[in-house]
Amino acid sequence: MSTPESAAPTPTAARVATAAALDRLAFALRMLGALVLAALLVLVLTSVTLRYGFGAGLIWTEELAVWLNVLLVAVGAPLAANGPLAMRLDVVAGLLPARLQIIARVIADAIAVDAGLVLMLGGADVMAAIGGTSTVLGLPEWLRFAVIATGGGLMIVMLCGRAFVQDGPARAIAVLATGITLYLAAHHLHGLNLASPSVAAGLFAAIGLILGAPLPHTLIVGVSLAAAFGALLPEPALVQNAVVGMSKFLLLAIPFFLLAGGLLTEGGLADRLVRFAATLVGHLRGGLAQTTLVSSAMFSGASGSSVANAAFGAKVMVPALVAHGYKLPRAAAIVAATAMLDNIIPPSIAFLILAAATNLSVGALLVGGFVAGGILALALGIALHLTSRHETPSRARASGAERARAFVASLPAVGLGVVVVVGIRFGVVTTTEASALAVAYALVVCLMLRSLNGRTLVEAFGQAASEAAAIGLLIGAAAPFAFLLAVDRVADTVTAAVTSFGGGPFAVMLIANVVLLVAGLVLDIGAAILLLAPLLLPAAIAAGIDPIQFGVILVVNLMIHGLTPPLGILVYVASGVSGAKPAQVFREVVPLLLALLCALAVMCVASAMWATRH
Repeated sequence: MSTPESAAPTPTAARVATAAALDRLAFALRMLGALVLAALLVLVLTSVTLRYGFGAGLIWTEELAVWLNVLLVAVGAPLAANGPLAMRLDVVAGLLPARLQIIARVIADAIAVDAGLVLMLGGADVMAAIGGTSTVLGLPEWLRFAVIATGGGLMIVMLCGRAFVQDGPARAIAVLATGITLYLAAHHLHGLNLASPSVAAGLFAAIGLILGAPLPHTLIVGVSLAAAFGALLPEPALVQNAVVGMSKFLLLAIPFFLLAGGLLTEGGLADRLVRFAATLVGHLRGGLAQTTLVSSAMFSGASGSSVANAAFGAKVMVPALVAHGYKLPRAAAIVAATAMLDNIIPPSIAFLILAAATNLSVGALLVGGFVAGGILALALGIALHLTSRHETPSRARASGAERARAFVASLPAVGLGVVVVVGIRFGVVTTTEASALAVAYALVVCLMLRSLNGRTLVEAFGQAASEAAAIGLLIGAAAPFAFLLAVDRVADTVTAAVTSFGGGPFAVMLIANVVLLVAGLVLDIGAAILLLAPLLLPAAIAAGIDPIQFGVILVVNLMIHGLTPPLGILVYVASGVSGAKPAQVFREVVPLLLALLCALAVMCVASAMWATRH
């Protein structure tokens, strides 16, 4: 997603020096994030070893791990504003005339600067007001807010510095001045009270999103500006809510699952899954496309990240598909569509976020994810078969011996998924402990196979830390927004509105899915889960729908939007890595998208029928 740039002036020595300094800062933050993630891994693994190996434990490990996770988010926040996971919706701004696009870019970056000011100055206010020490760690409580305040300050430095490097001092000054103006407006505008201040927060966040501001920053600024409309959440409380939102032990599983998937990819174990999948389905019509589907389903058991799977598939499967005669856009579309299974088939980062937002059982969600993943994979398999009439099999039917050898070779990767899912489902370990064990398993296997070196190991840790920080920032930013929605009793309003059209399971399921399908067009899946799940789940429960089934359907619905414009993150990842044009990939993915929608409809009808009978 790109927009026309203004005519860039000739680079000056100051801009070149600034660019070099910012690159060094970004590298330092990335490496610091990798170190924090490594420390988290050692801490959790030590706790697991002591608990299950020696029947002992350290009471401070869980709280220290939570504090380190806050540090990880603070370190990665300055990188998230302009990174691939910034979640900027700049498609609408790209339709504006060139001059207005420049203005939109300035306002979008200014919103991110305002968010940095809120975190920096609000965090400083909390530091000055809060007292006491952690009863477990013995550390002063203000430390958590100090790192968030520092992260907010570095975010401003990165944003204004990049604006200076790209377009010169005038734009950098405009971004900073506009951001300060927005910040002051939230503190000095009064007397604009609304009955539901969350409406103002939502409106401001929507405007920021349309202009192309990063999604987490728009949520923070929306809540901040809502103070002028009567929101009972002053800036220090906003920052406290954000820190509390990201301070959950369950959320540590996210960076660990991202790291496990990265190690599998860097260590070559994912390639073994592809070869095993080829022996199973490579002889069918559209065999290479079917291989992509089966290998993606297998990779889901180890990664939990659809974005990671899409990037891997675009690097490995797209060239193979193109070499076999598939057009580049169709090859990228196949990879994007099959990658959505990673957030459905356990372990799933989306289910972890849902469990954190609603307190639903992670184990029960994982079981539901297996069922939903099987239905979606079957639907995609049928669609690939029907749309591959002119695509020959990629290989002859494999013999039993070939399949056995490929299966044995893939066991190290398959074993990771088994360890994780069995451990969580049967309560042997917690979700966070299982994710840490997954990383340890992947590390041991890759080192035994000598498929990792120091460089790839550091890259995997740095990449996982950066992605986890971006997700953690989004979770933290959504917490104060969700607090406003709760104060305004929006969930009760939604429940009343939904039941007014008919309180039965079919009516509620239909209306909820329409809401999700519309919201998913403009919201990242993580934000949509955090904001909408607490609002829609009470209505589903009131209608007699099983909350686990509804939660699974909610995630499936939102994951489908990884393939729809204007966001379509899976399409953009597959396009960006493979070199295909996103517009062409969006067209090619339509048949597969229709198959997924049909599968979603089947799950919705089945869940509603179950509710009517029970």
